[in-house]
Amino acid sequence: MEKTIDKKKYGSARAEYIEVEPNVRLHITDAGEGRPIVLIHGWPLSDEMFEYQYNDLINNDFRVIAITLRGFGKSDKPYGDYSYDIHVSDIKTVLNKLEIKDAVLGGFSMGGSIAIRFAAEDNGVLISKLALFGAAAPIWTQRNDFHYNLPKSAVDDLIELNNFNRPNLLSDFAKIFSATETSLTEGIKNWLNGICLSASSYATAQCLIALRDTDLRGDLVKIKIPTLILHGEKDKICSFDLAKQMKAGISNSQLIAFEFSGHSLFLEETKNFNEELVKFAKK
Repeated sequence: MEKTIDKKKYGSARAEYIEVEPNVRLHITDAGEGRPIVLIHGWPLSDEMFEYQYNDLINNDFRVIAITLRGFGKSDKPYGDYSYDIHVSDIKTVLNKLEIKDAVLGGFSMGGSIAIRFAAEDNGVLISKLALFGAAAPIWTQRNDFHYNLPKSAVDDLIELNNFNRPNLLSDFAKIFSATETSLTEGIKNWLNGICLSASSYATAQCLIALRDTDLRGDLVKIKIPTLILHGEKDKICSFDLAKQMKAGISNSQLIAFEFSGHSLFLEETKNFNEELVKFAKK
């Protein structure tokens, strides 16, 4: 017997690619009906990283729009600007073309940094809530007046490794992605590695430069919309100290610690992660 599709829940087929400028198209996952939740992936992943969030969000009556940033996944990979600002501009173009308003914007790791810059500039026009997952903010690297997370020299080493052995860069990164090296199954780790390999080497390096050099402390104080901060207590890539700094800097924010997770909290504690995101988005 042929199974019928609930079009009210899943919607009819939608565009998988949206052009943000001539010769630059971004890959989009767009499914479900209801209040929009816009998801931005981390470095050097793609919208595919949210595979285990999509069904729960759709089944809770949300429209999920996940955007793969230029240079990554199935999106086009031009040479040129890879600052947070170009990604913010691209996301704004996508949301305007899809006529999205009153959205919940969620970002993981670098995607969280980009979401912060977007929220600081948006002033509630396109988004009304912000969710940050293991965000690489307010600064990913240390300064004289900011003693948290990685020294800049560590990121310089990552860039150098990318330029002569990107597979080694990804395998080294995978070792510290979760709370322990065995927190994720081999199958999940191989799946993530495949996503990361689909990024361009150029974009991988340029986004490391943006992560190394961008200071978002001034952006945090501009954000007035309700903000949820989900962060793994055992995160080795974006230390839990960063979550505390974000909580202190964003006035209307809530921090939920994931006790058993490293950076990959969306995979290590998937059920809890999805439940907290749905609860926040439904408020």
